[in-house]
Amino acid sequence: MRSGSGIVLARSFYERDSRTVAPELLNKVLRAGRRSGRVVEVEAYAGSDDPASHAYRGPTKRNRVMFGPPGHLYVYFTYGMHWCANAVCGSEGVAHAVLLRALSPLTGLEEMRTARPRARRDRDLCSGPAKLCQSMGLDGSSDGADLVSGDRGVVLVDDGTPPPDRPGRSVRIGISTGNEQLWRWFVEEDPNLSRPDRSR
Repeated sequence: MRSGSGIVLARSFYERDSRTVAPELLNKVLRAGRRSGRVVEVEAYAGSDDPASHAYRGPTKRNRVMFGPPGHLYVYFTYGMHWCANAVCGSEGVAHAVLLRALSPLTGLEEMRTARPRARRDRDLCSGPAKLCQSMGLDGSSDGADLVSGDRGVVLVDDGTPPPDRPGRSVRIGISTGNEQLWRWFVEEDPNLSRPDRSR
């Protein structure tokens, strides 16, 4: 299915291990209504094999979307104030997911600036998972959105820009367990990253 100038990612794209999907999501485009941004930073979470995953101890009311079909958006509330968005991966019941950590803004920047009035520069609009959700208008009502059918106006699109041949890679950010895994990938030297490169 086409969306604007790109092709919406198929269900089969997500129906793989999150650690395979994550680096391939780099340079894809997240679209939510008139707003869009290129994915420049992601982290993989691996269900019951990953103590840092929300799904590590099994399904709950909060994480139930992770255990559903791949290609849906898992949006959760954290620190009592922020939303974060993940693309659900793997087979149904496996609960793999990829956290969308940062975007390079493309369209709808005025709407993004309105949503994030404290952002002094455009590079600060989507430079972190919570900022990304604020700028793109994603919140609890987006939890469970189908990224393939676009039932709530949110899709991930391939516009022909390939992922980097050699993406940056590091440990994941802001976790206290499972933090030895190199499951964060990013577009090196992109100004919109949530943290400096810190490649390994």
